[in-house]
Amino acid sequence: MIKRIGIVGIGAWASAIAILLAENGLSVTVWSQEIDLIEEISTKRENKKYLKGVQFPRKVSFTIDENQLALCDLIIQAIPTQFIRQVFSRIGIPIAFKPILNVAKGIEKGTFKRVSEILKDFDVGDDDYAILTGPSHAEEVVKRVPTAVVVASKNAKLREEVQKLFTNVYFRVYTSDDVIGCELGGSLKNVIAIAAGIIDGLELGDNSKAALITRGLAEITRLGTAMGANPLTFAGLSGLGDLIVTCNSKYSRNRYVGEQIAKGRKLEEIVKSMNAVAEGVDTTISAYQLSLKQKVELPITKKVYEILFENLEPRNAILELMTREAKPEVWR
Repeated sequence: MIKRIGIVGIGAWASAIAILLAENGLSVTVWSQEIDLIEEISTKRENKKYLKGVQFPRKVSFTIDENQLALCDLIIQAIPTQFIRQVFSRIGIPIAFKPILNVAKGIEKGTFKRVSEILKDFDVGDDDYAILTGPSHAEEVVKRVPTAVVVASKNAKLREEVQKLFTNVYFRVYTSDDVIGCELGGSLKNVIAIAAGIIDGLELGDNSKAALITRGLAEITRLGTAMGANPLTFAGLSGLGDLIVTCNSKYSRNRYVGEQIAKGRKLEEIVKSMNAVAEGVDTTISAYQLSLKQKVELPITKKVYEILFENLEPRNAILELMTREAKPEVWR
């Protein structure tokens, strides 16, 4: 029986999950190495840095002592993907042989590893790993807006246990055994969301956004299938669902990056000004390099990469996409 939950990380989504699980009757311990923030939240019961205006229930406690996580029955990994290896290596968080639920979305730069593959380097096996993903902005979940997500794991018992822990009247959880698909869907949609922000910044309208989302989903499916995912997964919550919300929401950090790029700001300036991590920036690098490695053509992803890192003008990128060689709608 899972009764006590440990959360590694203190961002907006980690905070929303802590509140949700406490409302579901569970004891939650949130760990972070941000000492000042942990002390402030412990006193004021509010995460003003990442999720302002929301009070934590008393069932949520906060700590900087990673040994407290050893007392938990389930560990939730909520650190942004690019920092997982660094934090877990330095801190020595006790996760081996414990069930781990990942809620981060991204692909590690350089290694091209998904989160489940990163955690295997820390002795987390397939049977102890699950991912919770889907269209779920923290700002709406804490307002109890009806939300549906998916939990994926090779371990049927673990995914069903997580489903029960999270499900309530405003948060509905479906299950899947396609870990690869759910990890890639949640990661790659952030690249397309940057492109969606560019469309918004250029004020191109609904036709352009609809075309982008549709063809972006085709790219995600193409690469995901090449890497062993079930193509049907990308028609679900971790694919189409997450893509729709991230490409359109005012809460989307990745969409915001694209919008600001289209308005002429430099990437470095945008990233430095943000309070939270836009996972899609680093994932763009990994996705583009993965497409070369897998020999899978990703035209939109390639243009996002060139805009972010090679100074291609957004309008020129769109022109190049629109004047590519004509194709059938479905191709490999």
